[in-house]
Amino acid sequence: MASKIRIKDIAERAGVSVGTVDRVIHKRPNVSKPAREKVEQALKEMNYQPNMYASALAYNKEYHFYMLLPQHDSETYWEEIEEGARKCEDARRDFHIEVELKYYKRFNDESFSEVSEEILSYNPDGVIVVPSGLDITRAFTDRLHARNIPFVMLDSYMPDLKPLSFYGQDSFSSGYFAAKMLMLIAHDEKEIMLMKQTRNGRVVSKQQDNREVGFRHYMHDHFPDVVIDDLELPLEGTRNEYNKMLEDFFSSHPAVKQCITLGSKAHIVGDFLLKTNRRDVQIMGYDMVGKNAECLREGSISFLIAQHAYMQGYNCVDVLFKAIVLKKKVQPVNYMPIELLTKENVDFYRRTQL
Repeated sequence: MASKIRIKDIAERAGVSVGTVDRVIHKRPNVSKPAREKVEQALKEMNYQPNMYASALAYNKEYHFYMLLPQHDSETYWEEIEEGARKCEDARRDFHIEVELKYYKRFNDESFSEVSEEILSYNPDGVIVVPSGLDITRAFTDRLHARNIPFVMLDSYMPDLKPLSFYGQDSFSSGYFAAKMLMLIAHDEKEIMLMKQTRNGRVVSKQQDNREVGFRHYMHDHFPDVVIDDLELPLEGTRNEYNKMLEDFFSSHPAVKQCITLGSKAHIVGDFLLKTNRRDVQIMGYDMVGKNAECLREGSISFLIAQHAYMQGYNCVDVLFKAIVLKKKVQPVNYMPIELLTKENVDFYRRTQL
């Protein structure tokens, strides 16, 4: 095993003081150009690899990261994101990492602007952004770039905004995969239902838009004759409203036995099917949240696609830590796995890979 290279050894080789070597390694000022060049040459010749963890701990700086999220209900994909972020914050507590969560109202550009302005006022070290519309998000990220504040994108990828990194599924591939899995059990069906939660005719995220493009692309290529009936449930509707709309839908579409939603609320339909004892109808959906898992075990949900929301939250904080605190190069695009859960394997699913 190679012996550990000491700062004293580097100083002797470069012909400078230990203090000069320390300033060069930690990129501190007050080093002359000739001295810096001597130290850098010695580091190269000795193949010196700094202990970035020890350096970061010694620096003893506090780091403030902000996560900009849409407001959401409990027991959703977003809660898993938050738990992962908090876990990483705790895991890196020795490095004085602090993560603050801030929320904007969906489909509300004014809310997004107000909260992003608030985040900028804190002069953050790094930001995690769940984007809204492209233009309003760009207005925020352009200002982050102007102030050299690194940011990570979560959930929806907008490469033109040039984030430090992205974590999420490949939405098109995910939707394509969802259609393929659904049609394994619905290949003889003439009609299926696509449930969406909308506000003013818009689904809740760009990610779901992209999933639907992938979903319809597969259906067009492989099952062009299958009728896809859209059912739009209001985002802020009540359970009674949902049940009434579902009762009306199934009464008027008796042939529908297979349903899908490209979001995390398959349990809305799953609960209705269980309560009305419609054992011949199933829905497929996304995300391993508690209510979905219960319906999966009971048989009203056929499949769930998991996307490791917990790990997305963890990794978004961790990539800021690695880039900002440890000064490491990070992977710019990180697609999460597309995993299929059934009642037979759901109890073995692990949301964390830590």
